[in-house]
Amino acid sequence: MNTDLPVDNEALEGPVVPTFIRYMMPSLLGLIAMTSASLVDGMFIGNYEGVTALAAVNLIIPITTLLFGVSMMISIGGSVRGGKYLGEKNTTAASAIFSKTLMFMIVYGLIMISLGLIFEAEIFASLGADKTLFPVMSEYYRIIFPFLFFQFIVIQVYFFIRLDGFPNLAAAALAVGAVVNITLDYLFIAVFGWGLAGAALATGASEVMSLAVMLVYFFQPQRKIFFRLRQKNWREVFQAAYNGISEFINEVSGALIGFIFNWMLIQRAGVTGVAAITLVNYLLFIGFMAYFAISDSIQVIISQNFGARNPQRIRAFLRTAGIMIAGVSAGIVSLLLAGSESLIGLFIDVERDRETLALALEFVTYVWPVFLFAGFTMLISGYLTAVHLPFQSALVASCRSLIMPAGLLILFYMLLSDYRFVAAISVAEAFSFVLAITLYLYHTPASVIPERP
Repeated sequence: MNTDLPVDNEALEGPVVPTFIRYMMPSLLGLIAMTSASLVDGMFIGNYEGVTALAAVNLIIPITTLLFGVSMMISIGGSVRGGKYLGEKNTTAASAIFSKTLMFMIVYGLIMISLGLIFEAEIFASLGADKTLFPVMSEYYRIIFPFLFFQFIVIQVYFFIRLDGFPNLAAAALAVGAVVNITLDYLFIAVFGWGLAGAALATGASEVMSLAVMLVYFFQPQRKIFFRLRQKNWREVFQAAYNGISEFINEVSGALIGFIFNWMLIQRAGVTGVAAITLVNYLLFIGFMAYFAISDSIQVIISQNFGARNPQRIRAFLRTAGIMIAGVSAGIVSLLLAGSESLIGLFIDVERDRETLALALEFVTYVWPVFLFAGFTMLISGYLTAVHLPFQSALVASCRSLIMPAGLLILFYMLLSDYRFVAAISVAEAFSFVLAITLYLYHTPASVIPERP
């Protein structure tokens, strides 16, 4: 008997705290596993290949993030739409949106990867990289790029597996991928000395293994969502994309902000500056993955309760998630303030790269306040997506991840001659938090779903 599947729909009927934990913990553990794999990548690259290799990988991130943003938009938008259908007991419609978004992802992946490989040099130049870095970037790029196809499919299937009541399977798939990545990183980089090519192969193989584990879902007789090749109303894919546009904005904005950051740091600190911000990004990545796991789990639960018109349960789940985010934030801030040097020392040889270490520590002092606001802003954005308010969700996402940080980065860069312009990220998070709270107060669960008589 599969214990991964609730007797009925636990999101609609189960006790609030245990149900939230049941949805959130597999997601959190799976994303922690995925995060740990990325962190281990950075450790091996930094320690065995040096800060130049770290910088080269970081320069590639904006283009992969841009492509990843489309897959997130379709996957989350489609799963939220599917969640509403499941809340309405319409499994046929839920299966249809699953099938259409999966087929879209396959076609999208093949086209984007082909174009990316054809225009490699033009992409590198557009990312602001110096031509001397092209060979280093290419060593990683030419291998990792084809494997993005598997990553796109993994993301789409992951969200629907969780939606259908198999969160443990989804988390296990990510965990297996993480173990494969870490193991192969050690073999390919530390033992075989394959450098960045080895790191790319390890990451690609981990995506293939995650997908292989997820395929078990299609053999589960208890599942409610099925794949069907023949579909109608393909306009629904674009409607789903609109509902997930906040996630696209988050990812694309991250790519743009990364590009702006890299350009500014290259101007003022060269490759050392890019390497230093890469180290700080690894530290930020840990917290953001925890926030994403919480807000993502809330989307799955709230979208079903929205379809079933349960505003009281939505409020209760939001309260539980908010308490969880407060605890995570307190822990991360304490860790950053007390142990940043030790954490950064995991990624580089601190004796060899003293300049990079000093710069990274300075950056940490400017960015740690991000964790006072980001989790709650992400939670509200996820809530707005789940109750089918894509414009409001996109407004929060664009303000948090693009408008505020880009505008303040440029302003601070022009006004300040040192590295304090990095603090613009923290200030942007504070302003975005105020906007998110304001929108939530205008769109509470009781107002978007009137109480039943």
